[in-house]
Parts: sequence; structure tokens; C-alpha cells
Amino acid sequence: MPVPQAGQVLMRTKMSAISAGTEMLFYRNHLDEGIQLDAVLGALKGTFGYPFKYGYSTVGEVIGLGPEAPESLMGMTAFCFHPHESHFLAAVNELYPLPEGMAVEDAVFLPAMETALSFAMDGRPLAGEKVVIIGQGVIGLLTTAVLARFPLGQLITLDKIELRRDLSLKVGALNSFDPSISLDELFQPSLLGKGKADLVFEVSGNPDALGLAMSLTGYEGRIVLGSWYGNRPSTTYYGREFHRDRLQIIGSQVSTIGSHLCGRWGKERRIEFAWKLISMIKPSILITHRVDFENAPSAYKMIDQEGEDICQMVLIYD
Repeated sequence: MPVPQAGQVLMRTKMSAISAGTEMLFYRNHLDEGIQLDAVLGALKGTFGYPFKYGYSTVGEVIGLGPEAPESLMGMTAFCFHPHESHFLAAVNELYPLPEGMAVEDAVFLPAMETALSFAMDGRPLAGEKVVIIGQGVIGLLTTAVLARFPLGQLITLDKIELRRDLSLKVGALNSFDPSISLDELFQPSLLGKGKADLVFEVSGNPDALGLAMSLTGYEGRIVLGSWYGNRPSTTYYGREFHRDRLQIIGSQVSTIGSHLCGRWGKERRIEFAWKLISMIKPSILITHRVDFENAPSAYKMIDQEGEDICQMVLIYD
């Protein structure tokens, strides 16, 4: 067991969440070796190459203190952006104490909720707008839950998996459909109408979904592209919809936010508000599978081969 150094604590993990999107890119070798694992998180410094440790959604208990670590931290339950491990060292400033009364099962969603918040910030939804979200994995579902709290005119989600569509309605979508639905059906007056959507989020992870997003977006509408495709190519035709309708495609991700916000919305403020969203939304309802850490290989295999029955997979540490 490692010994905590000055300013460090020793953590014993209680639960960690597997990112079925990002982690499957690594699992399936859809990323180029040599890329930076993460430019922001200290626990993921260095470049990508097999074998390696990954993961960034961990909740644990402080069980050891290094010199200069406050004694008040002993026994505290905290979140940390750290790979899946039963025990690990963390700097004191890398810990995010859980708000009072918050369950571990909800707290483990902190990175996903922060991502959903970032998407909403980049999309800048306005009152009465018609919004479509393509993809209802965990990130898409939390984006739906966040946007459901805006006074929108319409909130439609698309996903090919029935389980996700059912969850989408539970977290606030007004309508949820299979992506195979015809455009004529979506453009009915009771849904998008002839004017199409004002704002579309593409968070499906499908490299070819951008074409669908453009076909759904109205004149001068915005498309927030939150998916990370890795090294998989995307075949998208920038035809009439893109040029004639002056569509805006906005790249979005969680490590940074737009320059118009970063002067006021630092990391600390975004995390603080993400905690509030977690308290309101209670994302633990998205957990469908719990697997012992010792059986982690089977968890990844299930996500890879049986994904339609899985929403959020978490690892538990006994």
C-alpha cells in the first residue's frame, strides 16, 4: 500500500463509474496510441499506450493522511477524478467532499453532470426553443435532465435503444423516438413543425449522426457536437442544409468552456453547480448494473457486447 506524502491522502474506493462512451473508445482501440490521456486531470497525465489505468469517476473514503494533510479529512467521503482502483493516493486539492446527505450512487455521476452542464452552456438554450438531443446514453440523458429545467417549447430525444428512450421520458423529455423515425413525422406541428429545431445536441457517439443533426436544424440554428469519435472517420455531407440554412456547429467538451463564460465560471463554480444539479436530478436512477471490482473484466465485456441492456455500469468495492 502506498504511503501518502506531504499534502496527500490515502483513499479507499467505494464506487467508480465506467464511461461507456469514452472508455469503450480505449477498450475497442478506437484511439491512436501516443495521444495525451487528459490535459487537465493530474491522475491521467502522460500519453496513451497499452497497458494503462483509466477512469475518472471515483468516490472513496480517506483512510490515511500524509504530512500537512488536515486531520479533519480522516474518514471523509469524497469524489476524485481518478482511475478505477481499490486504493490510491490523491492530493488534498484533488478531493471534492460530498455535499451533506448525498448518496455515493449519485455523487459518482459528477463528471457526467459537469459535462451535461457544459453542453447546456455551449448551446445557450432560449425560452420557447425547440430542442433535439441525439443519443441517450448517460451523458445524453443528463443533458436531457438539465435542459428539461429550461422553459423550452419542445424537448425531443432520439435513441435506438428502448431502455434509454424510457429513461429519457422519466428525466424530462417531452417525446423520445427511434432515430429511424421519418422526418415528416418529426416535422409535424405538434413536434418540430416546418421551422425545424432551434438547437440540436449530437451526443450519440455515432460518427455519422451529424448529418441527421443538420437535417433537423432550422435556419441559423445551432448544433452542439459533444460526441468524441476517436479515430473513427465521419462521413457527413455538408450540402444544402448546412450552407443555405447557415447552420452553426459548436464543438463542446468539459475540460474548457467558452471564452465568454470562463471569466466568471471557473472550475470550482461549475463543480458547485453540478453538485446542485445532482441533488435535484438524483442520477442514480440511471444505474442498471453493479459489478464487483474483482469482476471488472466481465463488466467491460458486458458493455461491449450487451450494451442495449445497460445504461450506467458501476464498480463496487467491498
